[in-house]
Amino acid sequence: MIWLGPAGVPVTSKDRSTAGGLLRVKELGLNAMEVEFVRGVTLSVEAAREVGKIAKKLKIKLSVHCPYFINLCSPEKKKVEASKKRIIESARRASAMGADIVVFHPGYYGKLSPEEAYELVKSADEDMVDRLRGEGIRKVKLGHETTGKLSAFGTLDEIVRLCREVPQSVPVVDFAHIYARQGGKIDYEKIFEKLKPLKLKHLHAHFTSMEWTPAKNGKGGNERRHLPLKVGKPPFKPLAREILKRKINITIISESPVLELDSLEMKKIFEKLGYRF
Repeated sequence: MIWLGPAGVPVTSKDRSTAGGLLRVKELGLNAMEVEFVRGVTLSVEAAREVGKIAKKLKIKLSVHCPYFINLCSPEKKKVEASKKRIIESARRASAMGADIVVFHPGYYGKLSPEEAYELVKSADEDMVDRLRGEGIRKVKLGHETTGKLSAFGTLDEIVRLCREVPQSVPVVDFAHIYARQGGKIDYEKIFEKLKPLKLKHLHAHFTSMEWTPAKNGKGGNERRHLPLKVGKPPFKPLAREILKRKINITIISESPVLELDSLEMKKIFEKLGYRF
């Protein structure tokens, strides 16, 4: 099955609450929404339960994006602990609302080698999984997002390796981030082949067009800003074809500047290719 929806409350929603956003998603004929805790976890557990009840009634698949202030690679233990706390708090809300994933950017290499950064992220992950399981939270997965800057931990290879070694963790494939990091290049078939060892029953993903800047050494690039789907960089239609060809069970969250409007464009593309929602 394919789930489509916006990252946060739709731009066309008059009611700016999470509940209002869900009602607008349903009204538009979409079936997913990512609850954004960008600047902090402001939703109470009780409020999260109410959001979950509404989403279940409307048959909308929920996911949660953790705050951006996360760096599991920081040399400062206080920052790492604060990062883990934000992820765990997000996971508690996700569990309360029936969402099955919390999405986050793992961190930055800084002065560390990629391997050193990897070991720090892995150690933090294992600790968070232990804490969550100690609270009985097993259905919420730690969603590691592929990153769009060369300074950030989160290549597809790093994320796949991490998810093979840490239980209750899954990849979140941000296709625009991969496109930017690879200097305006993307191979959808290769991405799905790299994901095969994980034997995923469901893939959580983000999509938008992306403006990027070349790296100073000429190797790869860095994300600059999100652009509407019509820009076509990267193109969406070839991705849709590959998803249908492989019969992938996937959620695609639109991070376009026009959010749900581009979710609707994605829906049109899938329907033109023969998929029926």
